[in-house]
Amino acid sequence: MKHRKHIKRVYEGDYVAEIQVHLLDTDEGWGPYLSLEDAQKLDRLRVALRENDLPTALGLARVYRLTPVQAAG
Repeated sequence: MKHRKHIKRVYEGDYVAEIQVHLLDTDEGWGPYLSLEDAQKLDRLRVALRENDLPTALGLARVYRLTPVQAAG
């Protein structure tokens, strides 16, 4: 089984967060897989962003606020 680091982007409302997870590659079945711990970490991040709990989200990932751009014309 191989482990590799991956940056996952999570989009929720006006925010996007980049969180590091480890992907598990195996020779069997579908892959790559997330560990249960990383899947739970992604869930906690999504909930924190949805509830505007920025301190929790910032403890888990890099968080950016998305701002709309008006079209010129």
